[in-house]
Amino acid sequence: MSGGPSSLPPLRDVIARHGLSAQKSLGQNFLLDLNLTGRIARAAGPLEGYDVLEVGPGPGGLTRALLDNGARRVVAIERDRRCIAALDEISAAYPGRLVIVEADALKTDMRNLVAAPARIVANLPYNIATPLLVGWLQTEPWPPWYESLTLMFQREVAERIVALPGSKAYGRLGVLAQWRTKARIVFDVDRRAFTPPPSVTSSIVELVPRDKPLADAPLPALERVVAAAFGQRRKMLRAALKSLGRGDPTPMIEAAGIDPTQRAEELSVEQFCALARHFSAGD
Repeated sequence: MSGGPSSLPPLRDVIARHGLSAQKSLGQNFLLDLNLTGRIARAAGPLEGYDVLEVGPGPGGLTRALLDNGARRVVAIERDRRCIAALDEISAAYPGRLVIVEADALKTDMRNLVAAPARIVANLPYNIATPLLVGWLQTEPWPPWYESLTLMFQREVAERIVALPGSKAYGRLGVLAQWRTKARIVFDVDRRAFTPPPSVTSSIVELVPRDKPLADAPLPALERVVAAAFGQRRKMLRAALKSLGRGDPTPMIEAAGIDPTQRAEELSVEQFCALARHFSAGD
């Protein structure tokens, strides 16, 4: 690979020189530990021959690691204009391998920014992390344009992504994530690794798309059923699913082979899919 980090100054110097204090309004917490950013990049698997999409690079600590670990090209989407000059320095050190996109990631069509094969690796800004993940999980057609997601979340969000039925953390996000991907927490990141330190521990989560979802279900129907069920999670399904607007949901629930007195957190992903199929069919 051409280019290299030898000409790049320490990240603390870059932050000081460009006045890059992290802004809470943008959900920013900068990672300055290059050993840690290297570990995150390696957790994404082999990067040689891959385009890597990164959201919220900030001053570029993880960006450097992704390039050092052999990414064919990194496409970095950064909303904060203050960070662009710092990223330009990295681009100069790795000619032709870093593309900087100044944009709001929530309003950006990302699939057209990268070429296959592609991975998404990011220390996501906390305030948009969940909406971004949901958007990637809603990608159509499936399997998606990316081969894996390696993302940092607050530990609480990470636990919701991988939560199993019967646990308090199990909910809409876990159903959607586990329906379409194999998700696992790779490792935790101490709050002291960040500048400024957030109030909570963070976790790196890996999500690998399934070739086919765990069970057949129309996405819109699944999302409606899951939202209704967990919207009143303390109620039995026969009461919670009345919000779907189909009258008494008991026949639909029983047709799906589920006890109407069960609650949302007791259902497996496959059972939610069965409900979605029957709801979509108008049962």
